[in-house]
Amino acid sequence: MQVRTRHTPAFGVARLLLAPGEEVRADYASMLATSYGMLVAPARGGPRGKVRQAVFTAPPEGGWVDVAPTLPGDVHTLHLDGSTGWCVARGSRLAAAASVRADAQWPGLRSMFGADLGFLEHVSGDGAVVLACCGSLDVIPLDAGELVTVDPGYLLAYTAQTQARLRAVSPQLPQSVRTGEGLLLDFAGPGQLLVQTRNARAMASWLAGNGQAR
Repeated sequence: MQVRTRHTPAFGVARLLLAPGEEVRADYASMLATSYGMLVAPARGGPRGKVRQAVFTAPPEGGWVDVAPTLPGDVHTLHLDGSTGWCVARGSRLAAAASVRADAQWPGLRSMFGADLGFLEHVSGDGAVVLACCGSLDVIPLDAGELVTVDPGYLLAYTAQTQARLRAVSPQLPQSVRTGEGLLLDFAGPGQLLVQTRNARAMASWLAGNGQAR
């Protein structure tokens, strides 16, 4: 799968170019359009009666799928090489090559969240992963021993070998490992962080509240 982006950084769109018979897994709600003849089927393991993740399969002549985020912002492509995984914000994956897998039992996240479903997921494999970024993208490279703290609402992804520690902002504030509310992440290099310039959690809540108000 090859990825071509346009309308970045404000209203990013990613075009997924597929070889004949090639498959890509994508968020069905993010699909703008496809070339004619693209086969679409619900991804296995999704909720019954509701299409969220879908598998797009190119016809014999190949084809393309256009995907875009719900919130205004950039799109960013991670190129996994099979050696290094990434931890990405849950819900930020627009699309991933069929050779990329999400590992819910990855030890690094199990030690951070325990048995709960946290606000991060681990992806690995060989291929492209397209992420939705709320606002623009900032890249923070960390040297060995360098420390930085990030609010989970602004975090998009980080390299799996980066050391990460979750802590509460204050014992008096409500906390949620599902959303990251009331929590902070401390990182230690070496590694790389991807952060978004707008808080995706706050933006989604604001839009939902204004929609209900109307």
